[in-house]
Amino acid sequence: MPRSILFVHAHPDDEAIGTGATMAMYAAAGVRVTLVTCTLGEEGEIHVPALEGLAAAEADQLGGYRIGELAAACAALGVTDHRFLGRAGRYRDSGMMGLPTNDHPRSFWQADLDEAAGLLLDVIRETRPQVAVTYDPNGFYGHPDHIQAHRVTMRACELAEKEGLAPAKIYWTAVPKSTLQAGIEEFAGTANNPFAEVKSASELPFGTPDELITACVDGREFAEQKVAAVRAHASQIPENYWMLSVAGNFGAEFMGMEFFQLAAGERGPGGGPNRWESDLFAGLAQPAPVPSAR
Repeated sequence: MPRSILFVHAHPDDEAIGTGATMAMYAAAGVRVTLVTCTLGEEGEIHVPALEGLAAAEADQLGGYRIGELAAACAALGVTDHRFLGRAGRYRDSGMMGLPTNDHPRSFWQADLDEAAGLLLDVIRETRPQVAVTYDPNGFYGHPDHIQAHRVTMRACELAEKEGLAPAKIYWTAVPKSTLQAGIEEFAGTANNPFAEVKSASELPFGTPDELITACVDGREFAEQKVAAVRAHASQIPENYWMLSVAGNFGAEFMGMEFFQLAAGERGPGGGPNRWESDLFAGLAQPAPVPSAR
């Protein structure tokens, strides 16, 4: 039985931006990488003029288009096991917090927690992940679908625990406050820097205190795959997107290093001055092989 890891993201493109290098690294190592995306991203901002008619206020076909973008991103990362929560279109993008789209009857923000968690539990039953990855309680930056993805993942793992199937470790995506501060200073003056007016990481609505970081995955070898996956979401990510601009200046170091906070399970051995784990499976035994039929 191979090692198995589950990533739960809110919209197409979140997987590439937040965990692309980690996913590519584990896929290349033969780990079963399962990606569950909770919505189609129907409320996304379109950056390709020729596609503007797909917008929610127009033909409302953006979600279907983004299925293809997500497939291309997964191909770039080497991820072959991808599903939408329940099915494609089961839950709708809720839009940013406080917008009327939060109240759409199919919005993920309005989803029944146990129902949605039950759908994710079905995936856990099938794939038996030793590790699960999602967002922190604030959804990293406060988007309602990210917050709901956190709630659904944590509830699904609770339900899986009752069946003896819970992942041994659960991680939340993170960026250390110190890394944000260093970035603010180092990237000052770079093209299309959205944080150009920010002087301190404390001003940003996201970032994790360094003492809460438990893992740093070095995926620099897979930085180009991550860039390709980000570029695959062209409807959402313009050529002058700040992440691509910074990647052009600072390359693999910026794109390949991804951080996590351990939310459940035992911390494994780490290294360096922070004793951070370099492997999300750190401390876990290899899964026992499935007995062959006789």
